[in-house]
Amino acid sequence: MSQARVTVVAPYDRQPIGEIAIADAARVEQALTTAYALFRDRDAWLPMPKRIAVLEGAIARMQARAEELALEAAREGGKPLIDSRVEVARAIDSLKLCIETLRSEAGEVVPMGATASSAQRLAFTQLEPIGVVVAVSAFNHPLNLIAHQVGPALATGCPVLVKPAKATPLSCQRLVDILREAGLPEGWVQLVLPENNELSTKMVSDPRVAFLSFIGSAAVGWKLRSLLAPGARCALEHGGVAPVIVAADADMDAVLPSLAKGGFYHAGQVCVSVQRVYADAAIAESLAQRLAAADRLKVGDPTLPETEVGPLISPAEVQRVDAWVRRAVAAGAQLLCGGKPLSETCYAPTVLLDPPEDAEVSTQEVFGPVVCVYRYRSLDEAIARANALPVAFQAAVYSRDLDTALRCYQRLDASAVMVNDHTAFRVDWMPFAGLRQSGYGVGGIPHTMRELQVRKMLVVKSKEIAR
Repeated sequence: MSQARVTVVAPYDRQPIGEIAIADAARVEQALTTAYALFRDRDAWLPMPKRIAVLEGAIARMQARAEELALEAAREGGKPLIDSRVEVARAIDSLKLCIETLRSEAGEVVPMGATASSAQRLAFTQLEPIGVVVAVSAFNHPLNLIAHQVGPALATGCPVLVKPAKATPLSCQRLVDILREAGLPEGWVQLVLPENNELSTKMVSDPRVAFLSFIGSAAVGWKLRSLLAPGARCALEHGGVAPVIVAADADMDAVLPSLAKGGFYHAGQVCVSVQRVYADAAIAESLAQRLAAADRLKVGDPTLPETEVGPLISPAEVQRVDAWVRRAVAAGAQLLCGGKPLSETCYAPTVLLDPPEDAEVSTQEVFGPVVCVYRYRSLDEAIARANALPVAFQAAVYSRDLDTALRCYQRLDASAVMVNDHTAFRVDWMPFAGLRQSGYGVGGIPHTMRELQVRKMLVVKSKEIAR
């Protein structure tokens, strides 16, 4: 079966770097049929030792090719090489976590014998795969996001169809190839890139799909959830407009590099990137002026080791970010650095002081290298402003006072609050969850694996079981 192909271009210089096959309706149907047949045939299920062996083989291959994978991911996704190396290390660790979770988490004993009706019974649960998984991924971490979606599916024994972002499918293809090199039989992990959105929606909503893993925009994710077949589960990971509170007593020498990293890492294209910084009025202007030293960050080719900030994923995103910044400045924001495209694909790291509360940069996820600083007069005012949006993901507070930190932790709308660290902090075993419009379900390797399994109970009745 011949398939049409699409050319993948590097976001920095827009040069072609590879091709990927596009799936038509027949290919999507074939993929679903294959995956569902594997799941329905219990004799074909991969035993745990086989799954572990495949994961171990993939880990070894990724470790051997780590620099190559990092360079390719940097070229494809635009994240600087220094950060893409970290991404590859995280992807490797994510697969290790899958193995650790398999070896440490199981079912449970269900108490019996507490009543006359439950006498002479023994009950326990075991874990079974939920079924066919469709994983829809995003561009900003082209290798580790795939590891987070495919790894748990494979580890738990679920056949998975993975749809990478059309802008960054090559890292996904490399991981699928590595898994097959490591001994994964055909059909258990299939890269499927439908030719249009209608076909993608049809794939997601097919009644043979038991679980949707979605990373992307809220508008798309919530719509897809509404279209899932009855009984299908899902996990949605959307963006936030991450708030940070900086108290007057915070250690500025530690705060500034932390905020800069959290705000300008991957050119701000991170769902928990530092965006809204609420600083005590006594320090806000000084903090913002010092943060504006971001204009000295090295912006450019992500494959060069000295680059600190790479391109946005497309020229259209550069134009959008620039339009948002210009409108905020026209409405009264003070521009302290940046505020302009450096090329068709790169945008200058930008710091704004006191943009209007209703500006796009204050109310929507910028997904670009823009950090906004706002003055506050009281801590409770800052918390209220931080909580004013319908999105909630990770938040942060910088303070040397324990009571201040704990007050923010207790009152900020967030699934995680970092104390004296930026909002983009994450390790791959911790729970990672958007609240309200920011998502549904819990990410993180062990948490995803729990979502992908059914607890199936066995109850045995025997006169030999003690009362």
